[in-house]
Amino acid sequence: MKDTYECIIVGAGIAGLQAAIQLGRYKRKVLVIDSGTGRSTLCRSYHNILGWPDGVSGKSLRDIGKKQAERSGIRFINDQVTDIRKDGSFFRVETAAGDIYSAARILLSTGLTDRIPDIPNLKPCLGISIYVCPDCDGYEVQDKKTLVLGSGMAGANMALTLTYWTRNLTYINHEKEKVPDDMKMKLQEKGIQYIEDRIVSVLAENSSYFKGVLLTNGKEIYGERAFIAFGGNIVHSELASMLGAERLENKHVLVDPRTKETSAANVWAAGDLVAHSEQVTIAMGEGCQAAIWIHKSLL
Repeated sequence: MKDTYECIIVGAGIAGLQAAIQLGRYKRKVLVIDSGTGRSTLCRSYHNILGWPDGVSGKSLRDIGKKQAERSGIRFINDQVTDIRKDGSFFRVETAAGDIYSAARILLSTGLTDRIPDIPNLKPCLGISIYVCPDCDGYEVQDKKTLVLGSGMAGANMALTLTYWTRNLTYINHEKEKVPDDMKMKLQEKGIQYIEDRIVSVLAENSSYFKGVLLTNGKEIYGERAFIAFGGNIVHSELASMLGAERLENKHVLVDPRTKETSAANVWAAGDLVAHSEQVTIAMGEGCQAAIWIHKSLL
């Protein structure tokens, strides 16, 4: 058994980092265990965050946040939690490296992973000219020729959502998943072009500026911006399940609206793992709120 902590935070995305900063300012003994992945590592630029009008990358936010937390004594390790269980009044946390830690409180901020097919040139455009969340970045495609790269109903619904921002839309059903005739009719009524063909590659300028896609039939479809919507995102709530925390059918974790504590005593959750709008600013707020109540519970 390695060191015992007042709190172990699993996941150093935006929610986990904000919680670590707050707990560090309370001078709590905290360990953050992070595997170095997560959706915030992919986004090249968030544009809807207070103080960053020209955008900031997920990597920059994570780097800044880690340094800020470390200043107040928070410890970070790069590892993956494989098992977590109650052990008396503490929690036993085991990692892939075989290390075992103990903590009085647990904060899960393990987030989710977007399902993104391995399409060449797509990922370098994320957050700059290809987007995932219309609440975050619908603003970026207003009145622009926009392609939706998606699958089945997930892509069709995204295309309909984006008509609030632009009427110049094309939906490319990359995986040729079934779209019912009534949905195809709705797309047609909104003037959305529907194409059912696989995408060979994204066409990009200077690696990150979307220009269109190349299809298997040899056609190049041009656009100024794109959204992806393939469905099947993975919510990383396995650890919450191990601890008996209540989850919805879609695997998101339920928390107390005020404290962010789960139904499992002394286990908190924050960020995209939780059932709410998936926004960086919400993740920050939840991380901070969870940390406040973790601190109160330790007094």
